[in-house]
Amino acid sequence: MTEAVSTTPEATVLLVDDNAQNLKVLYETLKDRGYRLLIANDGDKALTLAQRHLPEVILLDIMMPDMDGYEVCRRLKAMPETADSAVVFLSALDDLDAKVKGFTLGGADYIAKPFQAQEVIARVWTHAQVILLERQLQARNRQLENDQSRILNSISEGIYGLDSDGNIIFANPAAAMITRCTIDELIGRNFFDLHFRLGGNPRCAPDPANVPVDATCKQGIAEHQRDIVMQRRDGSCFPAEYRATPKREGDQLLGAVVVFRDISSELDNERALDDARALVQEQRDQLAHASRMSTMGEMAAGFAHEVNQPLTAITNYARVALRLVADEPVDREVLGQTLGKIEAQSYRASEVIRRIRSFVKKPAVGKEVLSLASLLEETRQFAEVDVRNNEGGVDVVVPEDLPEVIADPVQVQQVALNLIRNALESTRSAGNNEPVLVAAQKQGPNCIRVTVTDQGEGLSGDAEEKLFLPFYTTKSEGMGIGLALCRSLIQAQGGEIGFERPEAGGARFFFTLPVAASVPSGR
Repeated sequence: MTEAVSTTPEATVLLVDDNAQNLKVLYETLKDRGYRLLIANDGDKALTLAQRHLPEVILLDIMMPDMDGYEVCRRLKAMPETADSAVVFLSALDDLDAKVKGFTLGGADYIAKPFQAQEVIARVWTHAQVILLERQLQARNRQLENDQSRILNSISEGIYGLDSDGNIIFANPAAAMITRCTIDELIGRNFFDLHFRLGGNPRCAPDPANVPVDATCKQGIAEHQRDIVMQRRDGSCFPAEYRATPKREGDQLLGAVVVFRDISSELDNERALDDARALVQEQRDQLAHASRMSTMGEMAAGFAHEVNQPLTAITNYARVALRLVADEPVDREVLGQTLGKIEAQSYRASEVIRRIRSFVKKPAVGKEVLSLASLLEETRQFAEVDVRNNEGGVDVVVPEDLPEVIADPVQVQQVALNLIRNALESTRSAGNNEPVLVAAQKQGPNCIRVTVTDQGEGLSGDAEEKLFLPFYTTKSEGMGIGLALCRSLIQAQGGEIGFERPEAGGARFFFTLPVAASVPSGR
């Protein structure tokens, strides 16, 4: 025991007795025990010292003149600053009634006179330890409460503490600001009556079967909802997001903690962002349309020649048919063959015109499930004019089992045609007549990769990082819009576009598109 008490943290002990000899004995017993000792020889002085120094333990004699120990104890316990001090009564009285009276007044223990040193040491150490720990715990609790209060007061979201009936038992300043009330006006109000009351603003009336936070308070089910409508006390409404967490003590459901916020400005920003996205998409479509028209202008002479050939053939076959009709008798077999050739040439001319119209027109349906094989083949046919002008060719290689993709067919065709025409031009500039290779293959489970490879001049080392930037071009007469637009169009499909340097020389451009089966329905 002696070793244990020697490690006691410093505590203040007040010794109160009207007998000087008793005070001396107590002082001598405790002076080397690591305590701060105070001495009082009457009740008034004891009260003064206790208020000033807040001792952990008070050894208090009962039988004192003017003010006995019972009255001193009663007054000590009545003062908040000394109410937690451990009062240990000292008395030669050893009857039960005296002890009961002392405990009734708040006494913590009782030491009989004459004193036994080891008993005094043990009892003082025990009570000093208890009070020191209690005071440390109280200080820590106060610190935690202050920290909690500062945290709750600094949070911008509103916070409610609700009982199981939905009555508000706690509200932070943000909740008061959002609801335009004071905290005192919120405390005691019913959450459901305040924010979703019947007969209030109809905009705030929730579905009776799905009242926010109701399931949390009554069933202990955590909730999270966004864009609900809550009502303020003045009847105005605001869109809100909230999270409700059940508050439990063991198996007992005590209510809920609700964290909520006004999302009016957030929704406004989202609407503004949606409008901006729509505007960007509209401008992208307009730029794509303008680019297609520009491409048509560049290819106009070739298309005129392409359409003129079947029209000339139709004229010649028509003249032959007229002569056959004038003959007697009419050679129906030859006439039928001639009319068949007129039909074939008409179809050829109409196909050229159809492809031009399909390419030039503004997209109306957006993304759809499509076959890359047929799209790339149609693009190859569309590029035949440039094949003739550039004295090259285009080979398309697509596996038979290639999955379908989901994309805007007109925009994908625009990108493919742009890359093919650039490849043909680069091949011609290099004095090469090797065909441009267009290939498609699966890349991973959710992606198709399309490549356009040429045997042209290639690109300089510093051009690679700038290729897809607006207004950058390697052509003397180019505007630098084509590849930048291609990147924008492919990104709009959920893919990516890039450039590689083949080992055999030339250039290879690629773009990717999502496999149709990998895109959730409704996207």
